[in-house]
Amino acid sequence: MVTITDKAAEKAVEILASEGKDSWGLRIYSAEGGCCGPSYGLDIDEQPAADDEVIEKNGLRVFVDKNTLSVLGGMQLDYIADGEREGFVLSGGDAPSCSSGCSSCG
Repeated sequence: MVTITDKAAEKAVEILASEGKDSWGLRIYSAEGGCCGPSYGLDIDEQPAADDEVIEKNGLRVFVDKNTLSVLGGMQLDYIADGEREGFVLSGGDAPSCSSGCSSCG
């Protein structure tokens, strides 16, 4: 299961409201995997798909399809604003480490 921090939920609700999409939610999806396993993306979506799990946190709905959810074990969605970078970050979990040296890693 993926956890959503309070800060991520609050920022996402704020962004969706500013776009006039208060009832929409975030979607976490698995993108093509490289030599280090899958990478993940974040998008907005109006409604969950039929096979989605819906995670709710502080007024935010997060949609994750069951296949993606099965590989997100222990991951956390957070929002970072530290002066050098700002945005949503998906971290933690059981992601494999990369030691093959391919250019798509790290």
